[in-house]
Amino acid sequence: MRDIHILDVSLRDGSHSMKHQYSEQQVRDIARGLNQAGVEYFEVAHGDGLGGSSLQYGLSAVDELKLIEAAANECTDSKVAVLLIPGIGIKDDLKNAVNAGAKMARVATHVTEADISAQHIAYSRELELKTAGFLMMAHMAPTSVIVEQAKLFESYGAEIVYVTDSAGYLLPDQVTERIRALKENIGCEIGFHAHNNMSLAMANSLAAIEAGATYIDGSLRALGAGSGNTQTEVLVAVLQRMGIQTGVDLYNIIDVANDIVAPILPRPQEISGSSLIMGYAGVYSSFLLHTEKASKQFGVDERDILVELGRRKTVGGQEDLIYEVAQSLRK
Repeated sequence: MRDIHILDVSLRDGSHSMKHQYSEQQVRDIARGLNQAGVEYFEVAHGDGLGGSSLQYGLSAVDELKLIEAAANECTDSKVAVLLIPGIGIKDDLKNAVNAGAKMARVATHVTEADISAQHIAYSRELELKTAGFLMMAHMAPTSVIVEQAKLFESYGAEIVYVTDSAGYLLPDQVTERIRALKENIGCEIGFHAHNNMSLAMANSLAAIEAGATYIDGSLRALGAGSGNTQTEVLVAVLQRMGIQTGVDLYNIIDVANDIVAPILPRPQEISGSSLIMGYAGVYSSFLLHTEKASKQFGVDERDILVELGRRKTVGGQEDLIYEVAQSLRK
């Protein structure tokens, strides 16, 4: 019995922090641990989803289909999820992911662009995948627009609609407002995906649950873009204290986080000055490492780059603008 479904994103959102260099053995070890701990779904893909391995987004060390297959082979109960952003991934990527062992697909669009997902969501349902619509950068649209976009996802066949705080910008009351509005206006289940750039991932996840969300994302040791996501093992402990059933064994999930994930962290998942500014300015969390690189290349302050990116209201897929902004600031 699960009151809340926890979906772990360490092997997808965490790929950003790992610079997309996960090895097959690392994926197998983490997948095996998540399965043993009783995590229902966990996501495996390039950080930018299926088809994301590229010069623009970062090349993967190992083909994502091989990683999906490796993860699926470690599962007896857990199910592998994948992320697809239309325009980065295509319908054939979904079919290939299913052949590799995926059981769930989350089709992600910018918060105002759900209409580009119709064929991908329909095809995901045709492939008998558990299918979710994923509204990224949810702080960039008023609640009324989020409701409209969620209704589009639902009309295309989405079984879950996610409010995604890609920048870690939202405050708890803003999460409550958005989730509650979806609860009142759509019939499918509701999910929430947080980032911790303002140290609000846990508070926002709890606000989402109280407002009606039943799917909550987390990552082990907060391994994700920017300052990471709601920390999976901490989320399990907090919900257990609250009497909310997740089906996840607390000791086992702590062991996976400490014994398997902690030793491979490329850097502490702390709230640094840059990731804090990222949340403050409302900048896409996966921009952090690109911004660090551009800062060094052009000799300008990372924070100035991030503030300007926020002012320009950049969204995922506009990584090239990071370098353009850095160059313009140097001038």
